[in-house]
Amino acid sequence: MDRVFQKFAERLTESSHPNEAQQSMADVTAALRLSCFAYLALPRRPGGPPNLISTYPSSWTALYLQRGYESIDPVVRRAMREPKPFRWGLGIGPRSRSDSERTLFEEAAKFGIRCGFTFPIHDDHGAIAALSFATDEHRTSFERSLFEHAQSLRLIASFFHAHAKRFWTIDRMVAGVLLSPREHECLEWSARGKSAGEIGIILGIAERTAGFHLDNARAKLGVSSLRQAIVLLTESKSRK
Repeated sequence: MDRVFQKFAERLTESSHPNEAQQSMADVTAALRLSCFAYLALPRRPGGPPNLISTYPSSWTALYLQRGYESIDPVVRRAMREPKPFRWGLGIGPRSRSDSERTLFEEAAKFGIRCGFTFPIHDDHGAIAALSFATDEHRTSFERSLFEHAQSLRLIASFFHAHAKRFWTIDRMVAGVLLSPREHECLEWSARGKSAGEIGIILGIAERTAGFHLDNARAKLGVSSLRQAIVLLTESKSRK
């Protein structure tokens, strides 16, 4: 575990982009056989978009953010109330849940997020975040790894949170996903009705390059069309 943490810390400290931070945590997740992870930082301003770094299926995280599920997610609510780590999922926790909570869990299960373990993060500056590890079914290896490395994972959660905060640039956040300056710029022009060719002329880049940035933005947002990406951009602006 010492070697895993050392490699994680070195890579995270050197990271200059959320994708690099994501890979550092993904390596820990793989080394400990914890399937997938999601780091969610709640907005400081009411109604603002949360920040997310995750290896959950992008189709699920895009849907989750688009529908504002963080406002009804029982995992998030519990992480806000309690500092202690906890288990969650279908068949775990209170028998009586609201229809919206039950629907959320059932919907997440369709994407392979059936149960997991969350480490709440409450820092000295009032920020609240959570690092969760999830799997598609109850697995002995998953439970054993969490039990054996609980203290180390709690430290990893705090360390990750401390470094992840420096990535958030609110102007380029779309549905909780941080776009590069060029990706955001191209998507902005596309939202104004400009084609890739026109965007290329405006920005002084090749049409193919503009298309490349638009495709990257769409892929990061987990949507299949540029129109859907523009909808997410518009919604994010309305929430800022």
